[in-house]
Amino acid sequence: MSVTLALLLDALIGDPPALWQRLPHPVVLVGRLIAMFEARFNRRNRREGVILLSLLVAGAGLIGLGIEWLPGGNVLSLLAAVIMLAHGSLLQHVRAVSDGLDSSLEEGRQAVARIVGRDVRGLDEPGVVRAAVESAAENFSDGVVAPAFWYAVLGLPGILIYKAVNTADSMVGHRNERYEAFGWASARFDDLLNAVPARLAAVLIAGFDGRAHQIVRRDAGLHKSPSAGWPEAAMAARLGLSLAGPRSYHGRMSADPWILPEGRRDGRSRDIRRACSVLRQAFAFLLMLALLSDVVRW
Repeated sequence: MSVTLALLLDALIGDPPALWQRLPHPVVLVGRLIAMFEARFNRRNRREGVILLSLLVAGAGLIGLGIEWLPGGNVLSLLAAVIMLAHGSLLQHVRAVSDGLDSSLEEGRQAVARIVGRDVRGLDEPGVVRAAVESAAENFSDGVVAPAFWYAVLGLPGILIYKAVNTADSMVGHRNERYEAFGWASARFDDLLNAVPARLAAVLIAGFDGRAHQIVRRDAGLHKSPSAGWPEAAMAARLGLSLAGPRSYHGRMSADPWILPEGRRDGRSRDIRRACSVLRQAFAFLLMLALLSDVVRW
């Protein structure tokens, strides 16, 4: 099991579109199972949500152990881990927003709509930029640092459990009438699994910028998510760009406070490219930590 090799292969290969056009991605299959369970058993109370979470954790853990025990399990585990990491595809999707904005505001909106859940129809260019940069920072934590962390700690069962729980949180962990109770267990367990990786992601993004670390400590708690605020505050500090703030979800405006309120609010496509550069630096730091982890394990 090599975390370093898994990260390198993901960065080089990414998610080949030709492959996943022919086969469903494992995360897509998990999402379908969650949707089927939710449609049949969501009684808007916590009991069924706890059952869903238990099934996901047990199922993902057993599948991971089963793969590790197979002949050639180390190689199979490595390939499975590469599939679960998302650094290569993350940069591709984020850069697509910058490229879209360079052509037109509408193309930028269409590109960012593929990576965020907020309403994008009324976003101006700074709004599109904020959405893309926030998504880049949060998904670096959720899609790269956290999977790598749990792969290093618990092997393939760890990364599979994390991805299953994170998928459940993204689907049913919403604060609304339908999911408030049913998704409670998945949302809370996802927060627990992200507690260390989110803070690690913030440290990696802030890098050697001392002021960025100060801003992270000051502003991370302003975010409505106990996890997303850490990498987003670090990215805001590195770019000097205000993030979060009021935004529209499903036709309703949130009253979220600004992260780095003294920062610029006139983001442009070049800020997205700067965010990608920051993430490449953060990924290099992550590789060094992964290499140290592999050396210690050997």
